This record gives sequence, structure tokens and C-alpha cells, in this order.
Amino acid sequence: MKKILEVTDLCKTYVINKRQNNVLRNVSFSVNEGEMVAIMGPSGSGKSTLLYTVSGMDSMTSGTVLFGEKDISALKADELAALRLDEMGFIFQQMYMLKNLSVLDNILLPARQSKANNLSVKEKRERGLELMRKLDIVEVADNDINEVSGGQLQRACICRSMINSPRIIFADEPTGALNRQSSNEVMEELCKINADGTTIMLVTHDARVAAKCSRVLYIVDGNIQGEYNLEGTDERTKERALNNWLLEQGW
Repeated sequence: MKKILEVTDLCKTYVINKRQNNVLRNVSFSVNEGEMVAIMGPSGSGKSTLLYTVSGMDSMTSGTVLFGEKDISALKADELAALRLDEMGFIFQQMYMLKNLSVLDNILLPARQSKANNLSVKEKRERGLELMRKLDIVEVADNDINEVSGGQLQRACICRSMINSPRIIFADEPTGALNRQSSNEVMEELCKINADGTTIMLVTHDARVAAKCSRVLYIVDGNIQGEYNLEGTDERTKERALNNWLLEQGW
């Protein structure tokens, strides 16, 4: 299977008050096209830093990150920005919607900014509406963002992440601010997107969310301590099997 992401000896160090804080320490792993990979670990273990660094949102101290054939550490700032805009999608726990735009206009914003997206204004709008239909929120297209529920807003964020047809979606605690029902609905949509071929890499502290992924990476003190493959595991026992493994890791 073709690799979409290959990480080798990745390090991230912050210097605070002349003291080094080694957040990531020689992290190596790969993600294949079409996978759905979860990153888990204790608070402060480096989960979000890992996600931001491999996606080019944060700079690395050393190591290499290959996105397809591109070494993201070798890209100029404008090249990296274009890569994130055109080939990556992002979903966050905090939804970062612009208050002066409607839900649909927030979704369309990356498409309007992209130079690689050759669709007309009308075609971009139609794509945005079609994504909203798929996620069952088209009825709130013209609403202000404070006029919709948290679950609807997070599904709108999924639409926004998909508007430029990315090769991979990075999600940082995408269900962390949602209740159980909304969390289940959002994960159901992410699973559908993954089943359609989009690679997903997400950070989560929720074993129920991670159990829907094909693989789990467990990180402790900036190192990947273990890896658990959920492919082939019976659907009814996935969460229990994952929880047992997490307990073995010290969860």
C-alpha cells in the first residue's frame, strides 16, 4: 500500500527560560493512503504537537516528514501554505469559524483562497452545498454560526476540511467539545469520508473514538511507545480490545 506520510526521527524542542523542553524525541512512523490513524497518550505527551508538526502547522527541530514525495521541511513558507490549503484538511476541537460569515461561507473560504481549485464560484458553492447535504446540515447553510448546534457546527468544519478534496485530514480532538450523541454523529461522518478513500489522522483521548480507526499510536513523553492494529478486529469487541491494550500501555 502506498504511503502518504512517512516520519523519520522527528524531534521538536522548545526553549523556555533557557531550558530545553524536548516535546518529540526521534519519532518515526508512517501512514498509508486510506488509513484512519488515531494518536493517543496522556496529557502533555506530545499528541497535538505531533499532529501540528507532521502537517506543517508547526516547524520541526530535526528529522524528516515526507508527505507523498514532498519533504515538508524543505518547502518555503508559501509552498507549505499552499500544500496545507490544497492537499490537507484540518478539524479542531475549537471550531474557528468566522462570526461575520454564514455557515456556508465559512465552508467555502478555503476554496475561495485556493489557487489550485479551478472551479467557478457557482461550482464551489454547489460543492459546498453538496457536502452539507451529505452531512445532513444543508438546512443551516445561510445561518450565522451562533444559530446552530455544536454538532452541526463540527459537521460544518468537516465540510470545510473537505472543500478542496484533500488527500488527508488532520483532526485534533474533533469530538472533544461535543456530547455523546453529537460525537457519535461526527465520527460516523468521518468514517464515511475515510471509507470513500480520504486518509485521516486524529488525536483523541476517547477510546470509543479511537476504536473506529484502523490503527492507534500511543505516545508517552514524546516517544511512540506502542502501536495497535484494529483492522480485522470484530466490530463488537474493538473498543474492549483497545481498552485492554491501553491499560497495558499504562493508560
